[in-house]
Amino acid sequence: MNFLLGNEKEFLIKLFLCLIIGVAIGMEREYRGKSAGISTHSFVIGGAMLFSYLSVVFDAASPARIAAQVVTGVGFLGAGIILRAEDGKVRNLTTAANIWFSAAIGMAIGFGWYLIALISAVYAVIVPFIPQFKRRTPPTSLNNDKPSEHQ
Repeated sequence: MNFLLGNEKEFLIKLFLCLIIGVAIGMEREYRGKSAGISTHSFVIGGAMLFSYLSVVFDAASPARIAAQVVTGVGFLGAGIILRAEDGKVRNLTTAANIWFSAAIGMAIGFGWYLIALISAVYAVIVPFIPQFKRRTPPTSLNNDKPSEHQ
């Protein structure tokens, strides 16, 4: 008995690919101690794939309508995790961008662009390991004395 008819087999393959990529990207995020890890990325990639896939199946003439809403919705999700700390520094910006990028990977899978999705997944895992160059503040004095309160 073949219970997988029509779209189900293709959908399961796409969903499995989403899980593999979600785990890979999420592992990198968890390795860095970020709050959005394996589960978050797997859900974002899978959800974006599902919306994209359904938009192609139900309205092949205009799949961009639903895809545009995915981009907006995930942007809103990402905006919710960006924080400004008490010291004025912005936190979780890279995590938000990573979630947004993961949604794009899910959409690529949903539209059947597997190689582009895989290349993008490698990109998403490698980019956070590129060394960061941060502006260094010059020392206040040449010796180890504490700066005066009037400086």
